[in-house]
This record gives sequence, C-alpha cells and structure tokens, in this order.
Amino acid sequence: MAKYGKWIGGGLGWAFGGPIGAVLGFIFGSMFDSMQSGEFEYRPNETQTRTQPGDFSVALLILSAAVMKADGRVLRSELDYVKRFFLQNFGETETHRKMLMLRGILKQDFDLAGIGAQINHHMSYAEKLQLIHFLFGISSADGREHPAEIDAVQHIAGLVGVAQADFQSIRSMFVKDTGYAYSILEISPDVSDEEVKKAYRKMALKYHPDKVSHLGEDIQNAAKVKFQELNAAYNVIKKQRGMV
Repeated sequence: MAKYGKWIGGGLGWAFGGPIGAVLGFIFGSMFDSMQSGEFEYRPNETQTRTQPGDFSVALLILSAAVMKADGRVLRSELDYVKRFFLQNFGETETHRKMLMLRGILKQDFDLAGIGAQINHHMSYAEKLQLIHFLFGISSADGREHPAEIDAVQHIAGLVGVAQADFQSIRSMFVKDTGYAYSILEISPDVSDEEVKKAYRKMALKYHPDKVSHLGEDIQNAAKVKFQELNAAYNVIKKQRGMV
C-alpha cells in the first residue's frame, strides 16, 4: 500500500480529494521512491468535516503558486516570503518540506477554478480571509505593486467566495492608496464618528485571530498580523478625526 508524505501535515481530509488531490497526486508520484523507502508517511483521517492545518497549508501553497506565476515569473522575494512565513510558524524541518512541495506545485498546470470551488465549499469564511491576506503578502513581497498578481488574487477571492468589500479591505492593508484606512474598515470617509466605531467593532469580530484558532497556534499568529493592520487603520482614522 502506498505511503503518503507526512509533510503534507494535519488531517488532509477534504484536501486529499478533488482538484487539490490531483495536484498532490503529482507530488506523490514525483517523490514515489522516497515514499516507498518510508522517508515520508501519511495516513489520512477516515472522516473529517472541519479544515485541518494540513488542509489549510496545502491550499495556501497551491494558491501561492497561482499568484507567483500570474506575471510569468517567480521572484526570489516571493519564495523568501513563503519561506519566512513557514519558518516563523512551523519551524525549519517543516519549512523545508513545504518548500519542496511548493517547487513541485510551481511546475504544474492545475485547475484553479476547481480548486477555488473546493476551498469555497470546505473552508470557513475566516479561513478564506486569511488565505487572501497571505496572497497579498506574496504579491507585495518585493515592495512593489504587480497588477497581474493583484488581479490573480482578486480572481482567487471570487473563486473562494470572498466578498468584494472584504477583498478591498485586505487589499488596502497592502496597497496604501488615499483613504486606505477607511477601505480597511469598509466605510467611506464621510461617515460619522459613531459609524466609524461601529464599523471597527464589526471588522474586529470578522478578523479576530480566534476565528482560525482551530488551525493551530501557527496560523492564529499569522492572523494576528491582519488584525493588527485593522487596529492600525482605526487608529489612523481616530487621529485624523481627533476621536477618543
């Protein structure tokens, strides 16, 4: 019986089938010798109804590859961004395994629409927001805007069911246009101070790291970055308005 790399991690219940499973099958095939030797081993759960850390990280890697390839080239800064994320959240050994997986995924052409539909069906909304936040981080890893990559992130957001307002909110955390702080809170600059406070409370609930706590401390810590951006935007508006 074939053995599956434990570097996939977590439960990999839903991610093991469908379009995502097809991508993983390519990886498994290319590393068959290592699997046979017992170097990599994985046993998926028989039943699973909730996203596991492994599911999330596999989806993240596949969507990362889609964004990286959007402008026809994969930059070292983009690879380094992914590597730093996994080093900070998973440790050196797991990072090495994840980067091997990413390199395999980058060599493939895959069914992005099908993968998006699979993620949309199985992931919670908070998990999808965290994925989009990470993808924007890749796009801006070298400190510049890349329209093709931003378009790719927007396309992915639509595929996984993220609302346009939430996409623009996360985009404004990375692309600091005029009025970006209001965009993050999903309000216009002409609203009242009370409406600003109400919007902040609503967004704080939506973006709170506890929403992805079931994925483990690593993903929850990554979600805190998005939450900090929300708080920073709120503080910018309060300072501009002299709010207390």
